[in-house]
Amino acid sequence: MAANWYPVIDEAKCASCNSCVDFCAHGVYGPGPKVVAPHACVEFCRGCSKICPSEAISYYGDN
Repeated sequence: MAANWYPVIDEAKCASCNSCVDFCAHGVYGPGPKVVAPHACVEFCRGCSKICPSEAISYYGDN
């Protein structure tokens, strides 16, 4: 799991569809959606950003 790499939601872009919440099996997201467990993110997975229809997810720790 990642300590220095995790998703960040751009609230201005987010449509609150909860696709990321439904997708992530690691409990990184909570309702809203909000990042509630960044330490649980699998480093470099990027699955949630790939399914986000609003392209609202980036990652802290990316260069």
